Amino acid sequence: MSVARSVGLAAGLVTAYYLLPLDWHGGGVTALILAGGLLAAGLFFWWEVRLIMRSASPRLKAVEALAATVALYLVLFASGYYLLEHAVPGSFSEHLRRTDALYFTLTTFTTVGFGDITAVSEPARVLVMCQMACSLLLVGLAARVLSAAVRVGLRRQGRGTPE
Repeated sequence: MSVARSVGLAAGLVTAYYLLPLDWHGGGVTALILAGGLLAAGLFFWWEVRLIMRSASPRLKAVEALAATVALYLVLFASGYYLLEHAVPGSFSEHLRRTDALYFTLTTFTTVGFGDITAVSEPARVLVMCQMACSLLLVGLAARVLSAAVRVGLRRQGRGTPE
């Protein structure tokens, strides 16, 4: 059930990304929406941490939380890149459609960076640098926080080793 929920949530977020009307223009609004979305993702993550600590299966709940948080994070940045390209055409080395924006987000997140799509404009480069910094925080901080939440959850059940 845990895997099904994780896959379902990720699929739902990607589906919403493709279905939401993101065809309006506005550079400043784009930045505010992305900042608000990242704040919402952070709040979602902390809510999930609280659920992990109370869960009967904290390890499985942590995997679900990580999958949901990463999927939300990737969709937010893909939306940001898509909106930026439409607000400031020529921000990237090629016009970004939704799949291109999601592809660019994933190659940046995984640090593969094939180089086929590059940030050209200054706002695009700033957004990419923001994603790089947030990716490092997400991977490092999320792993530490989730493992601590799992330990707390296991201790509450009497299954963990006290530290």
